[in-house]
Amino acid sequence: MKYDKVDALGERLAEAALTVLVRTYRKEVAAASRDELESACAAMRTQARPVLDRLLDDARAAPWIAEAAFHAAALELAHAGIAVLRPR
Repeated sequence: MKYDKVDALGERLAEAALTVLVRTYRKEVAAASRDELESACAAMRTQARPVLDRLLDDARAAPWIAEAAFHAAALELAHAGIAVLRPR
């Protein structure tokens, strides 16, 4: 049962991170190739486990900031995808 809750949290976090990515880099996402989008998602997936672990640790240590920790985690994941799509 506990695994299901963590899984659901991970899915919500991924959805929030993708929303941030698309909303903040709308033009870059629209112009990106399928391979570039997959690379951005791969970068986000690579960071997912450590970011989720930090989120859970933060929420356990200070439950009153759990929502802020969630948003910070979503931003951190989105940043990983943005770094791939950002023009160089």
